Amino acid sequence: MSTSILATKLYIPRPRPKVVSRLRLIERLNDGLHRKLTLISAPAGFGKTTLVSEWVMGCERPVAWLSLDEADNDPARFLTYLVAALQTIVPNIGSGVIAALQSPQQPPIEAILTALLNEIMTISDDFALALDDYHVIDAKPIDAALTFLIEHLPPQMHLVIATREDPQLPLAKLRARGQLTELRVADLRFTPSEAAGFLNQGMGLDLSTEDIAALETRTEGWIAGLQLAAISLQGHQDAPRFIKSFTGNHHFVLDYLLEEVLHRQPENVQTFLLRTAILDRMCGSLCDAVLTNPTASGQETLAYLERANLFIIPLDDERRWYRYHHLFAELLRQRLQHHIASSPADESGVVELHMRASLWYEANGLDAEAFHHAVASRDIDHAARLVKGKGMPLPFRGVVMPVLHWLDSLPKAELDARPGLWVIYASTLLFASQLIGIEPKLKAAEAALQGVELTPEVRDLIGHIALIRATLAVTQHDLDTIMSQSLRALEYLHPNNLPIRTATTWTLGYAYYLQGDRVAARQAYTEAIAISQKIGHRIINLMANIGLGNIQEEENQLDLAVQSYQRAVQLAGDPPQSAVCEAHLGLARIHAGWGDLDAAQRHGELALHLARQLDNTDRADACMAFLAVLRQKQADATHKTGFLPAQSLIEPLSQRELEILHLIAEGMSNEDISQRLFLALSTVKGHNQKIFGKLQVQRRTEAIARARELGLL
Repeated sequence: MSTSILATKLYIPRPRPKVVSRLRLIERLNDGLHRKLTLISAPAGFGKTTLVSEWVMGCERPVAWLSLDEADNDPARFLTYLVAALQTIVPNIGSGVIAALQSPQQPPIEAILTALLNEIMTISDDFALALDDYHVIDAKPIDAALTFLIEHLPPQMHLVIATREDPQLPLAKLRARGQLTELRVADLRFTPSEAAGFLNQGMGLDLSTEDIAALETRTEGWIAGLQLAAISLQGHQDAPRFIKSFTGNHHFVLDYLLEEVLHRQPENVQTFLLRTAILDRMCGSLCDAVLTNPTASGQETLAYLERANLFIIPLDDERRWYRYHHLFAELLRQRLQHHIASSPADESGVVELHMRASLWYEANGLDAEAFHHAVASRDIDHAARLVKGKGMPLPFRGVVMPVLHWLDSLPKAELDARPGLWVIYASTLLFASQLIGIEPKLKAAEAALQGVELTPEVRDLIGHIALIRATLAVTQHDLDTIMSQSLRALEYLHPNNLPIRTATTWTLGYAYYLQGDRVAARQAYTEAIAISQKIGHRIINLMANIGLGNIQEEENQLDLAVQSYQRAVQLAGDPPQSAVCEAHLGLARIHAGWGDLDAAQRHGELALHLARQLDNTDRADACMAFLAVLRQKQADATHKTGFLPAQSLIEPLSQRELEILHLIAEGMSNEDISQRLFLALSTVKGHNQKIFGKLQVQRRTEAIARARELGLL
């Protein structure tokens, strides 16, 4: 995921002035904090977001907020924004998770969530996370990830979900265990007294008790219906007569009220509403770009809409970003489609609106949003350019599934006409670890390139195809294919295509290593490291350092090998890249040879943990065999010294806690320990708290003294 996080998705909507306070529901939300999950499930227009935002304002614990949209159906993007929301409470939490999600070789989702949950466990204060509009999520991997998160939710964390429909989560199980608080339509409907407060105080009407009761009965407490009715009532002299006509299925009533609201607005405002309905979020300059020639500036019109209470919601305190009430936006889009159906010429106008929005988002560094509108504008070339990116493709930034869905939707003729799209297709499948479908896409690209003039661009595509094949061959340790395809890639790739050429240099180095040519492999790895550092290609930098470490270890250059492996560990992030398992195992071997059995065990266990997470049975067996030999060495060393530490504690210290305790005794600061063990500072502090608790002390000096008494130091 790109570092360009849309901050407005993390903004907690502010309750409107004169909002009807719903104390009975706030009390239920507060009572539910001791359970795992609060679910607020009801159709559109029942005040879910308003209720949760009011509760947040008075909540005694910090609350992180994430407003979801359809683009969040990509698991990497969803988790990236989830971590970004948590970082509004704990700034440094999950930074390693973000790094892992940017990799084309992502660890399993459960491994990523496990690392995140372990960090959450170190947070001392209770807090909550609110997910708004979860009904837009229609991806089983995300439902599975959230299920895993809920099942292992730390006690200090509470989850709130607001949605129009029940999510695919184990609600029955949570309900049976008493871990679920639910608010549904029957709870959210306005009571007669709430409806009276809303209509007369909130909307400035002067309705009688009988009129309010009649309107409340006709709307069945549906808040959006009441609001639309109130706006229309502001222009009527005969309220009872209007209320009597307020009948029928609420969809038809809503259509009627929309006509009433729109027709009462100036023509320029109606035009603004319809044309900006294509946007999920709006700011003044974006609206100006979409409309191109408005009668008033976008910011002025947005301010007017807010003052007129026309279903527009501010997304920040500066009143820069807004969105329409979701129901209102849907209706505006329906009306826009009606215009298209009645006048087909208008369809090209809507396409143009999407293109203008795409260009604005691209110019402002929001490529994922730019891609969404480029697809809607049907501009295949523009969408393809956005996917390719400027040095970093969109799939590298977490936008994998939207790109795949778009490519799946394109006719074969369109792909054949643009062979580069077939290559993008194959690359995206590689990022998504869908390896089976890659070769057919590469063959389709080659078929489309037959007979085409070998321009520099075409040659570069041929080189990219070869690199993808070489990378696939690496997973199979196919020396001949890696070598031949890597050389072919370097022959055809454009000299300025440094990201792909650097990746090819690494695959070539791997081929030389399998071939037994250490000199050539060392040269290739060294070159890959130098270039990847220059262009910020972290994954190739990591892989090349591991390869270089392997060579140095085999040549008994152990100090240099340790440096290479440690650089790989630092580049891996937290949770780490899968390949770093090899770096930990290399460090374990070297430390065991040096007699540092504790360090060897630490790295060996980390390697085993990673191998198991990846279901790599062969590597896990190798790690277990190494640890078995190491345990025998430790037993022999203990027998010779006659020293057996006796932990007379109710709850013994873990291996990691003992390691940190020794570093504390050496006088190392938390920051030094963080760097030594490649842990986040918050994680080190969390371990300190657990150590002090088990030793029943308050400060470092007491911990050291107590540990010496117990023979732990």
